[in-house]
Amino acid sequence: MTPDALLPALTAHARDAAHAREAAHARAAAPASPPTPCPCGAATLADRPDATVVRHAGTVTKAHAADADPAELALRVTIAAGFPGVLLPPLHPTPTDLHGRLVTHWPYGAPVDPDTPDAAPWEAAATLLALLHRAPSPVAGTPVMRGPEKAARAVARLRTAAPHHPGTAPVLRAWAALPAWARGEAAMPDTTTLCHGDLHLGQLVRHPAPDGPWLLIDVDDLGVGVPAWDLARPAAWYACGLLPPDEWDRFLTAYRAAGGPAVPPDGDPWPALDVPARALTAQTAARALTKAAAAGRPLDEVEQSLVDACARMAAVTPAAPAPPSCPPS
Repeated sequence: MTPDALLPALTAHARDAAHAREAAHARAAAPASPPTPCPCGAATLADRPDATVVRHAGTVTKAHAADADPAELALRVTIAAGFPGVLLPPLHPTPTDLHGRLVTHWPYGAPVDPDTPDAAPWEAAATLLALLHRAPSPVAGTPVMRGPEKAARAVARLRTAAPHHPGTAPVLRAWAALPAWARGEAAMPDTTTLCHGDLHLGQLVRHPAPDGPWLLIDVDDLGVGVPAWDLARPAAWYACGLLPPDEWDRFLTAYRAAGGPAVPPDGDPWPALDVPARALTAQTAARALTKAAAAGRPLDEVEQSLVDACARMAAVTPAAPAPPSCPPS
């Protein structure tokens, strides 16, 4: 299926799934009554090469990346079903096929409001991560967390898309200084801890919407690995001055209070966070450079700060007991 054909096909699929779900609920509530139409509200939530997501009423349908592994995705969906109160549970237990793309179905949850940054649920995100990291996986054969693999893909795209951009060289030097596991080239030192793999505030929703508890979404990168990876994006933002110190403190304090194992319960967290934070900084900078090159535009202030951080990181050996060479401003 061509990318142009996927969105309308997925939209129709979501509509059919939502109506079937509403009809089943109506029959259960009043079997003798005629079916009532669902309170339709349709929207495209994402349309990217790696994922297309549409909503119809209370059903969200996601077409995963074309190269998604069927067995691994099925295990990840099963894990989500086994973690009520932490991960948003799927509506159906297994992915289905839609014209060669794996599709999953989820209940709609209200996302974080980007227009109210002061209300960002950092404590909820940290607590959910700690609960996830502390719990054994509910299924055998849990796949490996895909964070380092995705970071490596971002850097590989940068090499192809913008090899001569002045920002590329410092990003590649910072990337090359990382240990092999953080570049997806060797096994991770932790192969038992369950991790989300791609934590940011866009991965939280309130369910039931609009005022239910916060839950983690998006299982594409879920798996066993180094739990500090899940703290690495906010850690990197804080270290580079992009996340205010009080918000970082709220996140870290809540994670420790919930017994999260990624960092020591007190004292300096950076020996554990240093390598993952560097890797996420390089990944984010690589993506920024790739997008800027594709658009033929200069880097904006935030993007340039990420490249500058990579330039500083490359001069310092990883795993130092301090923020990765870009202290908070």
